[in-house]
Amino acid sequence: MGDNHRQLAKHDVRPFCLLVVLYFLQGIPVGLAFGTVPFLLKSMAKDTTFTELGLFSMATYPYSLKILWSPIVDSFYSSKIGRRRSWIIPVQLISGLMLWLLGFLISHNWVFAGVDNAYKNSDVPIDVTGKHLNISSLTLCFLLLVFLCATQDIAVDGWALEILSKQSLSYASTAQTIGLNTGYFLSFTIFLTFNSGDFINKYIRSSPKEYGIISFSNYLQLAGILYVAVTLYVMFFTKERPSTGMILPTNTKKSDEKDLLQVEYNSDIVGSTDNTRLTDVYTAFWKILKLPSVQSLMTIHFVSKFAFQCNEGATNLKLLERGFKREDLAITVLIDFPFEIIFGYYVAKWSTYIRHEVSSTETSNKLVKFLVGETGVLTPWLWGFLGRLTAAIMGNYLVSQFPSDGKITRGYFFLVIFQHLLGSFMSTVQFVGISAFHTRIADPVIGGTYMTLLNTLSNLGGTWPRLLIMYMIDTLTNVECDINGLTEELPMGKAECISKGGKVIVLRDGYYITNIICIIIGIILYFGFIKKSALRLQKMPITSWRCL
Repeated sequence: MGDNHRQLAKHDVRPFCLLVVLYFLQGIPVGLAFGTVPFLLKSMAKDTTFTELGLFSMATYPYSLKILWSPIVDSFYSSKIGRRRSWIIPVQLISGLMLWLLGFLISHNWVFAGVDNAYKNSDVPIDVTGKHLNISSLTLCFLLLVFLCATQDIAVDGWALEILSKQSLSYASTAQTIGLNTGYFLSFTIFLTFNSGDFINKYIRSSPKEYGIISFSNYLQLAGILYVAVTLYVMFFTKERPSTGMILPTNTKKSDEKDLLQVEYNSDIVGSTDNTRLTDVYTAFWKILKLPSVQSLMTIHFVSKFAFQCNEGATNLKLLERGFKREDLAITVLIDFPFEIIFGYYVAKWSTYIRHEVSSTETSNKLVKFLVGETGVLTPWLWGFLGRLTAAIMGNYLVSQFPSDGKITRGYFFLVIFQHLLGSFMSTVQFVGISAFHTRIADPVIGGTYMTLLNTLSNLGGTWPRLLIMYMIDTLTNVECDINGLTEELPMGKAECISKGGKVIVLRDGYYITNIICIIIGIILYFGFIKKSALRLQKMPITSWRCL
């Protein structure tokens, strides 16, 4: 019986692959908003402050607020097209058109001016200032794009609970991990690598040029075309739900009754035939939030990611600011990519094995028990927390040990790779672990609302502190401007100091202080609240998560 739970059923391979592709599309704008654009802003305009980068991070907020309109997605649809396809098809078409249009605007310097200047003749200097970039308009564009992605995510999360049979339902989190990570790394790592003229000249070209292989605007337009192509496939070659209660033979030979396998799918009672009243969905949504178990989980999500925010939001940007080349930083992520995919799959199997075989068993190892407590379905998530905390501690060391002459040694480069591998792998462990837990406790009777609520709470924990953390870094940083031996505090800004022939002197770097504060708070929260609450939640019966 355990093997059945740990293997993806053959009849679920095609819907599993479809989910991977749909989550992959979500990962493209997510990779741009969370990774690529902040890197481009920091590398193009050295005077871009962490507060400004924090303001741009507001473009990612729809992922943390999507629960506000998820009941609308659950309630209004065309019965002919299907409850999920009614949203996936138009939202992806609009997203594809918007990506193409944004690429067109950038190519004409109407948005994100200067980012593609190396690919064309332009009077606008390549090293532009933050003010010239008009970060507010850029933020608005990506805010709308991420809003569309978040809406698609609501529909896909709900669809995942319905097109996979109960036998393979735990692999919904695996599809999400593989798809989102692949899209994210394509837009972040692979794009930055092939957008870099230095990287292409060093490893691919024989005759050096000032630009890479693909511009930012062209990448956005190609992504838009891909969105439209996948949407056409969904439109013409998929159906809303598989045939429920199918009976499939367990082997290729002629089968008798004992060789038949009953394939069960989750029923979608709410709105299964007619449009559900919106008030009913919001009522169900409110009932979920009133459950004591959900309130406890919500509190954990709200505070658990604070410890990593400075490291994951600013460490790479600090290295970039110190002189680490963006293409070299992208290579570290590129190396990480296959590990993310492989380990993501095995972490899902680990979570599934714990869930079905060794849930809530005692462990005899005192150190393990002290760190993560009794073995249960949330054990991978707890290990992931400790791993990310370790990566955050290493982040301080990496930035402090950056070579003063700017020459990166092989040992230092490998240390950067190791720190990034540790952080991103443990992030995947947490993501897959908590997604498997969400899939286990979500009530399919309420459609995608329950699953979206849980994923939204998780996303919110990593979103709300970001602007605060970036502001703290700037506020706690103390710098001076040295002009011909005369120093003064720097109210003018770094760009103006440099333009006057001055040298920016950092007296106190707020990054170190902020990261240490985050780490200390994380340790206190983990051993004082998070671990105890997680151990209690994983022991709760499924009925404690039901409101209908």
